[in-house]
This record gives sequence, structure tokens and C-alpha cells, in this order.
Amino acid sequence: MNSPTTPTRPPTPRASTPVLVVGAGPAGLTTAITLARHGIEVIVVERRPALSGLPRAASISTRTMELLRSWGLEQEVRAGGVEVEWKQWVGPTLNAAGDTHLTSFPTREQSAVLSPTAPASVPQDHLEPVLLNHLRSFGTARVEMGTEVVGLEDRSDDVQVTLRDVETRETRIVHARYLAAADGARSTVRDALGIVMRGPGRLSQAIGTEFRAPLWELLGDRRYCIYAVTHPEAAGVFVPAGHGDRWVYGVEHELAQYSSPKPTKDQSARLIRLGSGLADLAPKIERIGTFTFAAQLADRWREGAAFLVGDAAHQITPRGGTGMNTAIQSAYDLGWKLAWVLLGWSGPQLLDTYEAERRPVAAHNVARSADPHGGARLAAHELPADLGGRIPHVWLRSRAHTVSTLDLLGPGLTLFTTDPSATWQRAARSVPGPPLVVHDLDTITARGMGIPRGGALLARPDGAPAGWWPSGTEPAAALRHAERAR
Repeated sequence: MNSPTTPTRPPTPRASTPVLVVGAGPAGLTTAITLARHGIEVIVVERRPALSGLPRAASISTRTMELLRSWGLEQEVRAGGVEVEWKQWVGPTLNAAGDTHLTSFPTREQSAVLSPTAPASVPQDHLEPVLLNHLRSFGTARVEMGTEVVGLEDRSDDVQVTLRDVETRETRIVHARYLAAADGARSTVRDALGIVMRGPGRLSQAIGTEFRAPLWELLGDRRYCIYAVTHPEAAGVFVPAGHGDRWVYGVEHELAQYSSPKPTKDQSARLIRLGSGLADLAPKIERIGTFTFAAQLADRWREGAAFLVGDAAHQITPRGGTGMNTAIQSAYDLGWKLAWVLLGWSGPQLLDTYEAERRPVAAHNVARSADPHGGARLAAHELPADLGGRIPHVWLRSRAHTVSTLDLLGPGLTLFTTDPSATWQRAARSVPGPPLVVHDLDTITARGMGIPRGGALLARPDGAPAGWWPSGTEPAAALRHAERAR
């Protein structure tokens, strides 16, 4: 017992939550949003006091935009970007003749066939606030900025995490049934779990200069996603980074011979003038930073009830624009699977499919980004990794190209049927597990999805087929088999 003169140390506050998400970047916010949309309580902690103000990743892929569309965020996200064609322009300077090449993102014409939406050129410092505001709209979510992880204990039935307020240094303990570590390339949680990253951590160094200058006026109709200039003194890339003629100019560190790690504003302005081909251009330099190209994959993405997601699980160079998209799509996958288990819609074995399904995609994108020519691959070769085998997009004939088959996917299972569908609907009402919603399709739409008359297609929330049956299948037996397989 303490003596009367000895101050009593207050006990460390404790709390519990179904899921604790560490990190409020795109991966962490996506994980939390997916959980919150299922009604799951979630706490998000982020060491930074505020979101990043850097444009960083600016290419949002087809599948990522489909997810944002499903949350009703497509227009709000696009509002912070620029309209471009997904092509690369290559020339000596921006003011010289050059060549145009296709990229691994589909063009507008290709997108119109593939998806109800299309890739978007939107800087990350616009996307993240949109995601954060959406997350905060749910009463089941709490976001705590300026909070860091300082202790971690993975126990048999939960994860005990010690959190510290960065400003006050006060600590508290949170017990989480599951932990999602989305705390970046230098993940504190990953290190605490003893998980090692494999692969080159320093492929090359680059300098990124964020600036504003009237380049769109120079480019005119050449509104593309990336411009590569080959000027011998200023070889690099110009990438649009949002509204107001905001740009990022990237150059390999080895090409810039400076005594300090990065150039001065005057030196950067000179390079931009050389690369643009406009001797009198006066760019407004807002920031100069260096970054390292890394292509690494974590040994494993799970330790007990703790999962790695985003850069904590995989580091991908900017080549090909897949890093943030891989993170968001994997975070969505983890989010809905955690939600299903917590809601009792599935057994815990579902969580084993997170790494099994998403790791091959990440490994593909990591290897591609390590290839100096990885950014030059065509959409036909890279779309399978992005779309992930989801069901086909077909516009519903009765909705005047406003509703896609992808828009019919819900938080549970979705069953697409054709006439006669009554027996499928009766069978669906008797299947236990997650909610199962039935949609009857007209013959043409069904044909577009590969469903024969009298057949059916069962889809997961991510659009991956969970069952595909021809005409003549006995519905009740088919759905019972799908339930057991799940």
C-alpha cells in the first residue's frame, strides 16, 4: 500500500474495440471504411497530427475507382483531379515534337467497355481527405490523429496495444479482436511482430519537385497522364498533380550532380525550364523532396490476429502506378472479410484467404515495379491484376446506362439469375450465412455476363464469382454447396 506522502500513479486507461487500424493513409482509411460500412466498430490511430499535404500517388486505377463509385465517392474524388488520357508522351522537351504511347491503364474508349467508371488522375492529398470525411460520417468509426503505437502483445484471443499521445506522451491500452497494420513502409507493428521484408530496399534515388507553372497552356490538347522528357541535362518526367497547373517533376538522383542530397529551388527551376523547353518559364517551386525506389514484400501478412496491409506488407516503386491501388484493393479485401467474421457470416477460416488471394497480385506488382521498363506494359497485360477476376460489367438495359451489374453488388452475397428465377429465389431465402440478394437479369444482360437462360451466378462483395451454374442446376443443392465451400 502507498504511504500518505507517496503520490498514487493513476492506472493506465483501457478500452476495447473489434478492430484497431494503425495508420490513416489510403490503406488504413479503406480498411476502416469497409468495416464501418458493415456496421463494425473501428478505431483508427495515426501518428501524424494531420494528413499529408503531398500529392504523392496520383493515378487511381479502374478497379479502385469502381470501389470508390460503390461508396458514392466517384464524383467527389474526380473533383480534385484533372481530366487526362491514359497515355505517355515522350520527347526531348515539352515544347518539342514527340511520340505518344499507351500505358497500363485503359484509355477512355477501353474503359467505356470494361467498366462503369474509368481511371482518374487525382493527387493523394485530395483523395485522403475525401476518404477520411467519409469514414467520419459513420457513427461506428473513431479516428485519433497524433497517436502512436509503443507496445504490442499478440494474445490468444485478441491483440493488446499500448498507444501514446504524441503531444502529451500519455499512454493507454486498447484490446482489439483484430489489428490491421497500415502504418507504412517503416511499420512499427510489422517490426514488433518480427516480420521481415524481402527484396531490394534501395533500387535508386529520385528527386521530386512540386511546382506550379502554366504547362497546360503549352501542352494544349496533349492532356496525358505522364510526360517523359529526354533532354540530356534534364531527363525526367512531368506528372500532373491536381488543379491549378500543379505539377511534379521527377528526376533520377544520379542525373543531378549536386553536393547536397537535393537541388536548390533555383537549380530545380533551371531543370524544369530545360525540360519544358521554355527558357522564360518561371515555375513556382513549392517543395523539393527525395524518395527511394523500393520493391519489397513482407515474409507473411499475418501474425495471429494482426494483419499487414498497404506499404507495411508491400513496397512498390512508382513505375506503373500500382502501389496505392494495390494497397487500397488489399485493404478492401481485408475489411470485408474481417466484417464477415465479426458479424458471424463466415467462420475465421475466411481470413486465411486474405493473403492467399492478395499476395500474388502484390508480388506481381512489386516485381513489375522493380523492372526499369515495368511502366511500359500495356493495359491488356495488366488489367487482370487490377480487376482481379471480378464479374463482367454490363449496363442494365432498363436503366439507360446508369446502373451496371457491378452496382448491384452488396455487402453480402449477390445472386444473378435469369428466367425462370422463382426456384432460385426460394432457395436463396433458405441459405444461412451472409445476406443473399437476388437480381433477375434480362436475357441480353445475362448473356453479357455469361449466364445461360435458367442459370445463375453468385458473387462476393468484391465481385469475385462464388458459384456459377448452368441451366438445369438444382438451386437449393447448388447454394448449399456454395455455403459449405465458403
